[in-house]
Amino acid sequence: MKIVVCIKQVPDSEAKVAAKDGQVSWGESPLVINPFDEYAVEAGLQQKEALGAEVTALCIGADSARDALKHALAMGADNAILVNDPALAELDSQGAARVLAAAIKKIDGAEMVIFGRQTLDSGTGLTTAQTARSLGWPMLALAGSIKVDGGKVTVERVIEEGKQTVSASLPVVLSVVQSIGEPRYPSFMGIRKASKAEIPVWKLADLGVSAPVEIVSRIELMNPSSRDIPCEIVSGSNPEEIADKLAEKILAEKIL
Repeated sequence: MKIVVCIKQVPDSEAKVAAKDGQVSWGESPLVINPFDEYAVEAGLQQKEALGAEVTALCIGADSARDALKHALAMGADNAILVNDPALAELDSQGAARVLAAAIKKIDGAEMVIFGRQTLDSGTGLTTAQTARSLGWPMLALAGSIKVDGGKVTVERVIEEGKQTVSASLPVVLSVVQSIGEPRYPSFMGIRKASKAEIPVWKLADLGVSAPVEIVSRIELMNPSSRDIPCEIVSGSNPEEIADKLAEKILAEKIL
């Protein structure tokens, strides 16, 4: 079995967000693998150990996204592929799904696609379902456990109401939650192997698709205006005196 784990490079969770020229700016924050996607990689590696599957990490991004892919390789993924094209600089979730679906189809023999539950930057959680629709495959979302038996995949979904067991036939698209298991730390040998890995780069022409048409309106962002709110501390020798002073001020300001 071939498993594709879709990951994304995002700003570090400690990044401070600001508006710059009407767009979101993450400042000088370092870029890392999306934390939720580490759980997707872990899910893929669990199936690799259980079934002898081959795990490929797939990412749409700039050249810097190689670092996120190398993180997945260091964890234990077998292969990594970067989709990098200037036409993908501004991409919404639907456009990303179309490109991911085309890349997945190009990976011969791929039968299972795994996503994290959402990304840290946009957080829509839509790309999993949109990719499944583009592929025409069933989707099993919010999986806390995965079991493959023959051509059938059964997952235990973790939802607000509790847990739900559902299944589908391969090929299938999954999203996983933290209950899948803590992501393993990259081993020393894994880090060395990842550092030497040659990551192939696919362009849109390689996938046989055109640049997605932007369908989401961009909203111009503004930093919130600063406000100077005066604060007065009411003091006294005892609670009764403080309460009397506070009551006088409330009546004087005609709050009551």
